[in-house]
Amino acid sequence: MADLIVNGGKPLSGTVVPSGNKNSILPIFCATLLTDETVTLRNVPAITDLDKLVAFFRSQGSRIDWNQETGEMRVDHSTFKNTLVNDELPQDMRSTVLLYPALLRRMGRISIHSNAQGCSLGVREIDPHLEVLRALGATVSEGEPLVIALPRGFQGARHWLDYMSVTVTENFAMAASLASGTSTLINAASEPHVQDLCAALVAMGASIEGLGTSMLKITGVSKLHGATITINTDYHEIVTFLALGAITGGEVRVQKSLPHHFDLITRSFRKLGVVIEHEGDTAIVRRQQRLRVEEPFTTNLLAKIEAAPWPYFSVDLLPLMIALSTRAEGTIHFWNKVYENGFAWMPELAKFGAHVVVSDPHRIVVFGNRPLRPAVVVSPYVIRAAVALTMVAAAIPGRSVVRNAEIIKRAHPRFVENLRSLGAELEWK
Repeated sequence: MADLIVNGGKPLSGTVVPSGNKNSILPIFCATLLTDETVTLRNVPAITDLDKLVAFFRSQGSRIDWNQETGEMRVDHSTFKNTLVNDELPQDMRSTVLLYPALLRRMGRISIHSNAQGCSLGVREIDPHLEVLRALGATVSEGEPLVIALPRGFQGARHWLDYMSVTVTENFAMAASLASGTSTLINAASEPHVQDLCAALVAMGASIEGLGTSMLKITGVSKLHGATITINTDYHEIVTFLALGAITGGEVRVQKSLPHHFDLITRSFRKLGVVIEHEGDTAIVRRQQRLRVEEPFTTNLLAKIEAAPWPYFSVDLLPLMIALSTRAEGTIHFWNKVYENGFAWMPELAKFGAHVVVSDPHRIVVFGNRPLRPAVVVSPYVIRAAVALTMVAAAIPGRSVVRNAEIIKRAHPRFVENLRSLGAELEWK
């Protein structure tokens, strides 16, 4: 794993353009396997998880023309082999589960030898995926390997999720789009990247109602067709650049922003004293803002930012707010309602001198504006934690090292280059 060397203490200022959304491109790329017609994808980010999926598809015979300079990709699965060349699916990334609907549709059965692990946030269970596939007509034979079969094709069904799982919702949408009859998913996830996948499926000929809500109604069609699909910019990356400007006292402008997703994000920034502005589709954080925790009107309670499935504040953005809070005057409570290991990196944050009390696996209290110092810290296998540690390092004068930071490349293809363009001094080692 590569380390990031950060010489911090410099205000980061300038204009930056975010990349395509990692959480959108992966399911959309998997969805292209639902058709044999050519699909053209634009604004495709060059991330490591996508590299692995491209390699898998090519090994199966698919023709993929990817110009990483322009971000355009042409995908043709008409020559895809309907048996696995290497006997099993790629097992080193979580997005492998998003291949299940298309592979079942093509092969009739798949074997799963082990559960892919996406990161260190907690156990990612496969059971909800199996429940959805069963509801839509698949059979599951337990054992080693686990065998999933689709004897009669996908069948329309009504299903109510235990919780708003993004990838389970995405698998339901892909399978139900080609099911016989009408399917309804209740308690569906509605994150922007889920909306992006559903919009892509509609562009390919699917019939989906309820985009952006917690209930999807999908009328199956006999086949999907080719399309040209532009991947939306990554709101996580937009927030990252804004937070980096705020924590270092600089002025950052992020083009191709998504203002319609920012109401709650903007309010969360304001709880830490940061005002975010929008000029058209450009998001702006002005220089030298005073970082100060906004006191709640209910004065016997701490200010709080709580994260849960969308439309709550995004849990993936919570680490960025935690990093920002270490420089803010005041005390604030953070509540991660999703991941049981979401705060496991707090001891690393403390190495910088941050004062954090871990109340339980889901809640912490940060006492901000304590003296911070450069440090050598170790990132867990969590993208946003690595970014947050880099943020803190960038705000502290002196040389810091964020070890094992290479996971950032899973979501931010030009992270170092973009930060350098804003005036940061950092490099991979």
